[in-house]
Amino acid sequence: MLKSNKAKSVMLHSKDNALKNGIWLFFWLLIFEGALRKWVLPGLATPLLLIRDPLALWIVFKAWHRGLVPFNIYTFGAVAVGVISIFTAVLFGHGSFLVAIYGSRVWFLYFPLIFVIGSVFTKDDVMKFAQKYLILSIPMTLLIVIQFYSPQSAWVNRGIGGNEGAGFSGAMDFFRPPGTFSFASGVGGFYSALACFVFYYWLDPKSINKKLLIASTICLIIAVPISIIRGLFFEVMITLAFMLVSAFRKPQNAGRMVAAIAVGCFLILILSQLSFFQTAIEAFTMRFTTANDSEGGLGGVVGNRYFGTMIYAFTMTASQPFWGYGSGIGTNVGAVIATGKADFYSVVNGEVEWQRVIGELGILLGIIIIGIRIGLSFKLLKESYQLLTREYSLPWMILPFCLMNLPQGQLGSPIPLGFTTWMAGMLLASCNSKKRKIVNS
Repeated sequence: MLKSNKAKSVMLHSKDNALKNGIWLFFWLLIFEGALRKWVLPGLATPLLLIRDPLALWIVFKAWHRGLVPFNIYTFGAVAVGVISIFTAVLFGHGSFLVAIYGSRVWFLYFPLIFVIGSVFTKDDVMKFAQKYLILSIPMTLLIVIQFYSPQSAWVNRGIGGNEGAGFSGAMDFFRPPGTFSFASGVGGFYSALACFVFYYWLDPKSINKKLLIASTICLIIAVPISIIRGLFFEVMITLAFMLVSAFRKPQNAGRMVAAIAVGCFLILILSQLSFFQTAIEAFTMRFTTANDSEGGLGGVVGNRYFGTMIYAFTMTASQPFWGYGSGIGTNVGAVIATGKADFYSVVNGEVEWQRVIGELGILLGIIIIGIRIGLSFKLLKESYQLLTREYSLPWMILPFCLMNLPQGQLGSPIPLGFTTWMAGMLLASCNSKKRKIVNS
């Protein structure tokens, strides 16, 4: 097992409840940072983009002080690359210290945060979180439905800084709703994570309120077409496949999975009679068909967008500097500071993760980071499967989100970075069954 979960029960000082509260605050800021930037404090939209970073720094520092940051190849490697990349960016790359710090924080700050969450939280905390998350999915779904059918000029679709139109082009003159997030990618991350917990609770229905489970299942079904995000559909299908594997490992789960699929089909049948859902299905189908045709079908999507970009990231290295163009230059924030243009294509392709990583860090540091990300992903896979063989499926059901995002998710973007950090931390915490004793001052 990972070191964070091997350790004996940690004796936490009563004042360190603040550490756990800080982690909870990190999650709520992930969910509502966009709402603050769009609706509450639009005048502070730019600084609020970084609102989670000081909190993450405090959490990691506090945890390090209490001995809760595990020392392993993943934390050491990520922090080392993060620190080195600051110097290489300033000396051999774009030359901006601020851009270098912004880009490298992913490695020296957020990677340790994954393990801090896994060290501080336990299985019980993850279960409490999952139940709150299912409740949260209900108002979130109502919001994205309203955004989907409202004009871009409506207040509910206000963009960053109070500007008009937060939605991203979708299909049939409908836009992808952003929910409470700054961009539609947040909706994709939110419901991909929701699928993990919804499917888990169908395997363990006794631990959740049945009405809440059905309500959150309806929300997930509605969100897929309303979001007009193909990636969400694929991730839900992959999570369903993981549920199938769990059913094969535990015969008792097979019947529960059949029941879940039957309920899901029945709910889809009922929803398909409603005009708002029919329209969303039409828009999603058009987006799906048009995009697939342009990319050569499903094989093109998987081959070119997933595996093809991995290969190209290495074949393009001959034309790039050994130390890269500098950490952070492949992000929108970094591009604005370094070049004056809000375009992460201006120097490296910031939309394709491995190309961004190698373009920013260079071939040596880039390969190290990619290796760390792949290595951690395999470690999570191994540990989750081992627990699945012991008839404990929660880590296994969180795993698909991590496998889709940790190896090559767009960690240069704040929202995917936040969700990947949180869900990887939740997976580690779900492997941690030991309750922590609280010691008074």
